[in-house]
Amino acid sequence: MTNQPAAIGTSARRHDAAAKVTGGARYTTDVRLPGMLHAKVLRSPHAHARLRSIDATRARALAGVHAVLTREELAGLSPTYGYFVKDQPVVAMDKVRYVGDVVAAVAAEDEAVALRALELIDVVYEPLPDVPDVTAALAEDAPELFEEAPPGIVPPYGTGASGHLRPRRNVCYEFRYATGPADVWQECDHVFEDTFAFSRMNHFHLEPFVTVADVRGEQIEIWSSTQNPFPLRKELARVLRVDENRIRVHVPYVGGGFGAKHNCKTEPIAILLSRMAGRPVRYCLTTEEGFLTLSQHAAVLKVKTGVKADGTFVARESEVLLDAGAYSDGSPLVAEKAAYRMPGPYRWTHVKSSCACVMTTTTPAGPFRGFGATQSTWASESQVDMIARRLGMDPYELRIKNLKRLGEPFVPGESGIDSDLAEGLDTVAGELGYHRRARTPNRGMGLAIGFKDGGGVNKPAQARVKVTANGAVYVNSGTVEIGQGASTTLCQVAAEVLGVPLEQVAYAPINTDVTPFDQGTNASSGMTVMGRAVLRAAEAVRAQVLEFAARQLGCEATALTLENWAVRRGDEAPIPLPGLIMKVFGGTGYEFSGEGFFKAPNSPEAPLDAPCVFWEIGWAGAEVEVDPDTGKVTVLQLVASGDVGKAINKLVCRGQDEGAAVMGLGQALFEEMRYDGSALLNGEALDYRVPMAEDLPERFVSVTQEQGHGPGPFGAKGAGEGAMVPVAAAIANAVHDATGVRVTALPLSPERVFNALHRH
Repeated sequence: MTNQPAAIGTSARRHDAAAKVTGGARYTTDVRLPGMLHAKVLRSPHAHARLRSIDATRARALAGVHAVLTREELAGLSPTYGYFVKDQPVVAMDKVRYVGDVVAAVAAEDEAVALRALELIDVVYEPLPDVPDVTAALAEDAPELFEEAPPGIVPPYGTGASGHLRPRRNVCYEFRYATGPADVWQECDHVFEDTFAFSRMNHFHLEPFVTVADVRGEQIEIWSSTQNPFPLRKELARVLRVDENRIRVHVPYVGGGFGAKHNCKTEPIAILLSRMAGRPVRYCLTTEEGFLTLSQHAAVLKVKTGVKADGTFVARESEVLLDAGAYSDGSPLVAEKAAYRMPGPYRWTHVKSSCACVMTTTTPAGPFRGFGATQSTWASESQVDMIARRLGMDPYELRIKNLKRLGEPFVPGESGIDSDLAEGLDTVAGELGYHRRARTPNRGMGLAIGFKDGGGVNKPAQARVKVTANGAVYVNSGTVEIGQGASTTLCQVAAEVLGVPLEQVAYAPINTDVTPFDQGTNASSGMTVMGRAVLRAAEAVRAQVLEFAARQLGCEATALTLENWAVRRGDEAPIPLPGLIMKVFGGTGYEFSGEGFFKAPNSPEAPLDAPCVFWEIGWAGAEVEVDPDTGKVTVLQLVASGDVGKAINKLVCRGQDEGAAVMGLGQALFEEMRYDGSALLNGEALDYRVPMAEDLPERFVSVTQEQGHGPGPFGAKGAGEGAMVPVAAAIANAVHDATGVRVTALPLSPERVFNALHRH
């Protein structure tokens, strides 16, 4: 390519660094419009109840109130939304299905007036029996949360995979996958069956769910803290029954999302209130309301594994029950991944897995960093360790014996593994000192491998790169800057292709009217999917520039190279481009623009209808000390590593892996949304325990592997989720190594570990 200072693989300064550290960065929560009103919502105090009546007369009469939204105002709309299943209403219509379900909304001059108005709304509820967990929801006599089936779809699947809407009571969706002969169980010398429980986490993003809506005549304009502006626009158009070109979505910086900020959240209510009031409306949730909006899925995972006496893996069957909460949201997509990833990175003759989304009267659950892999890896990697110890083998050796090789297909019809799994495991084991460990009472070490398909399913991405006459470059794409550094790394790709310093490249603001389409910022797809689109767009621009210069110089484009916004022919002195451009186009100059597109090809052989773009793999190792008198687990060492193929920006990659690992540490030791029946007990920041600085291990190491097999620009792969996925299992495996006791439920709280020790 070039030797310009934008070189790939450096730790170039982030584009958003100065704005964020000085407080100048503008988020949706900072948006203010003239005449803006403020919205608040009335939430249900009941977990499950029929709405007998709603009377907002007194609220509408309160001075300062400009609009009140109830189910009466939903006439003429398609008032429910979701991914595969359209079951969540903008405001409750026939029933409420969890404590916190939205019943009505108010727009007023300020939040204080809006809150007073909520107290004046009279609602008559008819309480119904609740179903607070998956066991209660699946019982034969359980009340149905949805007596009538909401609209829903089953997407196309390939070999061995299938999806099912409402297969049984209170299950909105079930995904199943199977491959290989089922009769191999008779070849197994040992069959192990274990059950694991996975805790529910809150996304805990610092910027709340927030939307500012401005409806003027036929035009709907919103500023939203969202990860998927284009699918959001499409869903809003369906709900509101308007054409998409009437909706314009702006996305400033997003203050964290971790999967929560997909699809409709605050947007429909803000839009409808603005339409009713004729003024802009800001609808911003509190942190406590965020706990009532979306969570990660709790899960019960049953795993049956058959092995030979020498530890060779033969067969694995699994059943996963996700607690989807009151509405489906992204649960069907998470179910696909949780079931599909249950085999882990290992070689099997037979695999059969299923995952059901069980509806309960609790906070809806949806996408969360790791997206199903956190649940499946917790069970899979815990059981691998358990099997090793039952067979008298070292857990490291059992893994090495059964790991898939580089290039080996994950399952029939799927793409090949693009990391050397054994190399990655050796890297972490070596950094941890696993093979040199000395046996010390109450101390132990554990390893785990996190494994997920990355890049999204059937995910298309478009990008545009344009260059001004003076060599200023603009990268225009729909990838949202949510703190992961995409606005910098995508610009690095363009800078490298065009041979200019990174300082000359800007990342354009997202506006769905002019920004090229992207399916969403998810599945660690920014570099492998959008990165490929940006690469192609930059290459298209470069080709245009070289062809233009060649015409002016009377030579072939292949004879020229592009460097620092000048062209060079052989060993001749570089010719600055601005002069050539002005000579043809005059003083106003000209802009070169190139388009890029990337999407993995569909295949009927691929179980999920398209082969995986890349495999996001994380390795983790932990050393712990367990206090037998209290059950407290202290992590002495935590080593986390991901293979990024080729690091476009090494500091960004390191930040993603370390942030992910700390979230994994939280999952392992602290984080859990605790319920008493259907009532959330710790739904506020002071009561919900997340890792603090003092909780970091004395030795915390991240290793960014660059194995070089990635499909993205310059051999890159996605990052940001993989290093979270194996951490909880690695710590639980270390606890087992330290105490001889296996804890099969998260988090590994002192109480839970103490009780396990005393049952032993």
